[in-house]
Amino acid sequence: SSGINAEWPLRPGDLIMIPIHLGMHWCLAAIDMRAKTITYYDSLLGDNHQCTNALRDYIAAEHQAKKKSPLDIKNWKLTIEKDIPEQLNGCDCGVFTCKYAEYVSQDKTFDFTQADMPYFRRRMIWEMVNKTLL
Repeated sequence: SSGINAEWPLRPGDLIMIPIHLGMHWCLAAIDMRAKTITYYDSLLGDNHQCTNALRDYIAAEHQAKKKSPLDIKNWKLTIEKDIPEQLNGCDCGVFTCKYAEYVSQDKTFDFTQADMPYFRRRMIWEMVNKTLL
């Protein structure tokens, strides 16, 4: 079969970032094939086990469909991360989600707070206007 999804697209070193929109709120899920983890980041510290379970089931089903063999997911760790910078207002969830993705993708420790959001907003605008990442 041909097409972009014809084969199992994930490799052992892959880290997949998935922005999650909950109607009025943005969160982030990360599938880490390296560590065999699915982690959920919510700046309001909410629980969304439905999301991590659905992503686990999805990658297992995709593996079965594409590779014609089961993916051993019994030892995968599903986490709702709580030790993360917390949003203290009703409008910065998107910026928090972007910063979580940036830091996780670089294996960096979160070192920002709500107070950094105005700077990050200005920086994101600069990066978009100048088509470059700082």
